[in-house]
Amino acid sequence: MEKQKRKTKGLLSFLALLFVSINLIQAQELKLVNSESILKIYGTSSIHDWHEEAESQSGKLVFSDLENGKIEALSVAIETESLKSGKSGMDKNTYKALNSKKHKQITFQLTKVESVSAKGNGVFDVKIVGDLTIAGTKKSIALNFKLVGNGGKATIEGEKKIKMTQFNVEPPTAMLGAITTGDDLTIKFKTTFK
Repeated sequence: MEKQKRKTKGLLSFLALLFVSINLIQAQELKLVNSESILKIYGTSSIHDWHEEAESQSGKLVFSDLENGKIEALSVAIETESLKSGKSGMDKNTYKALNSKKHKQITFQLTKVESVSAKGNGVFDVKIVGDLTIAGTKKSIALNFKLVGNGGKATIEGEKKIKMTQFNVEPPTAMLGAITTGDDLTIKFKTTFK
């Protein structure tokens, strides 16, 4: 009887360990690699087009199954004052419009995966919905991107058009209103996770 209990206990322990191991193999959490990630914001003004680049990003991408492109979680945070245009005056106007002293980050958080379409060789077309928070205003947005996954690395690449006023951000002006910024923005990203 005692021998049978030990056998059963041993078998249950083995099955539990096997189950945990399978879950660990399947679920994979990757961290955003800032030095290998690019996020640029493109806009217009009454005198010229402009763009800014995010110099400091963090985040994570969690897969329930990386081989099949099954995303469980995605979050990205951009330091507001890491947005740089190469022109200090423009950067100051951007930080003022985004109220960067109060809202130190721009964030995106996945809420739903709509679809994942395999294209072969670890490439997937992905459609998701998530919460984008800019200057303290959170909006649900749809986002499409290409996912390339291999081994312990994944890259997502895409673009999204938004309006500043969607997020209660007043488009910045300069020279007493002589220069005005357009409301429309295009965000382009190529983000690497390892």
